[in-house]
Amino acid sequence: MMNDYLSYDLFLILVKYHLGGDDIWQKEIAEELNKKVDAIIARNTYTKYKTSPTKEEQEKARIEYLDLKGYHKDRPW
Repeated sequence: MMNDYLSYDLFLILVKYHLGGDDIWQKEIAEELNKKVDAIIARNTYTKYKTSPTKEEQEKARIEYLDLKGYHKDRPW
């Protein structure tokens, strides 16, 4: 299992929400956590691309990563 870190801003929002009981932060927390999950997925996909044992698996992971990032798979990256 890998360690991941929260941004300082997200940490403060979570503290305000949980310790302050302020419900206005729910939407912002959800948005920031979704961004974090997307970044983790992209990083894992990139790692899979760089460490795949076969060219076919590398290409599949490369295309998946480029799709996540919004690049067209036929571009010569």
